[in-house]
Amino acid sequence: MPEIPALIVVIVITALIFDFINGFHDSANAIATVVSTRVLSPRNAILMAGILNFVGALVSTTVAKTVAGGLVGTNQFASSEVRSVPMFLQTLQSSQDPVTTYLRSHFSLKGRELLATYKPGYLITRQQMDILLNELNAELEDPMLYSPQRFEGIKLSRDTRKMIAGVIPQSKLPEVNRALLEAAYPGYLEPSHAITQSLILAAIIGAIAWDLITWRFGIPSSSSHALIGGLIGAAIARGGFDLVMWKGLWDKVILPLICSPIAGFIIGFILMLTIFALFSHVHPGKVSSIFRRMQMLSAAAMAFSHGQNDAQKSMGIITLSLVAIGVLKHPNVPIWVIIICATSMGLGTAAGGWRIINTMGHKIIRLEPVHGFAAETSAAFVIFFASHFGMPVSTTHVISGSIFGVGSSKRLSAVRWGVAGDMIIAWVLTIPASAIMSGLVYVIFNLIGMK
Repeated sequence: MPEIPALIVVIVITALIFDFINGFHDSANAIATVVSTRVLSPRNAILMAGILNFVGALVSTTVAKTVAGGLVGTNQFASSEVRSVPMFLQTLQSSQDPVTTYLRSHFSLKGRELLATYKPGYLITRQQMDILLNELNAELEDPMLYSPQRFEGIKLSRDTRKMIAGVIPQSKLPEVNRALLEAAYPGYLEPSHAITQSLILAAIIGAIAWDLITWRFGIPSSSSHALIGGLIGAAIARGGFDLVMWKGLWDKVILPLICSPIAGFIIGFILMLTIFALFSHVHPGKVSSIFRRMQMLSAAAMAFSHGQNDAQKSMGIITLSLVAIGVLKHPNVPIWVIIICATSMGLGTAAGGWRIINTMGHKIIRLEPVHGFAAETSAAFVIFFASHFGMPVSTTHVISGSIFGVGSSKRLSAVRWGVAGDMIIAWVLTIPASAIMSGLVYVIFNLIGMK
């Protein structure tokens, strides 16, 4: 097995390859409409998108923090990190030390029932293990866990003592409480090993594989969700379903996955109807001339928002890797990570993705500059909103939904709904397919000794 520093280098390089592929795979999202309406030549469109992808990637790191710390538990306890469970339960049942007494008083009804009914020597069921993990992980959010009297006599690490020296910020509470519980129960609770370098590498490889498959067939799938699916699949292969932060996945990924293309459709539909109403008495030639100029602005906004959201996934993965080996204490993205990921994304966009441009710009609906402007403006608005709240949405999904909305405003038959059906199938398959691929890659890593 490679030394950790060497594996970190491999992960960084692989993440940059993913960012590059993401750039040429998803560059179509930013420039397909402006190319298909002939407002810009392909070369100029790609140059513009590449530059603005780079600039957008430098602006914010909220999405990167979601990927680095909001999807796979780095602080939550997993079943593989609790040793000698029967003895631990007996300690929780009978010990009168201050920490255990405090924990018992904070257990939920199910937790108290577990302690009341468990008998020494009996095997632990999966249901009982889940209850124990839920109680421990709930305590990670407890601002009152630490007190000098309660932890008197318990050996705390230097880093833990530093963290509890002042007021503990809410964002650091899970990390602090995890360290306190590990110190209080050294024979039973292991330091977190949920995130490993091989897990992260498997996630990236699975995402790349799915991206290349969909690119080969010209299917505009989501690179963002391929990477998230890869992370989930590798995590499950390593430690089971309890390594995934399902609430974070639902709130930050699944709901935006469902809502963002719908929002793009609705906004695109309304915006196009508004434009029709405002310009209904203007000569079509003049309308086309106005929106040819306007579309350059909307395409620029789309390219900028693409960089702002999509480039951050690789930033988050690299940051997660650095947190996992202790180089970083918190999932705050270093400036050098921002720069190299932004550069890789911009170069990938410059390489272009003509197969997907053909699908996005020609197969859904025949686009004119006014349609391109409405679709890009709608999509950029949705992506800006999602990026602000740290939601790793799919640029592909959003611009596709916007194009469908714009087309539907004209008449429903103007949209090629068969293409829409194929795209939706790809969207639904992306997370589970990339999860399966990454899970298999992790199993292979495990078989050859890469833990």
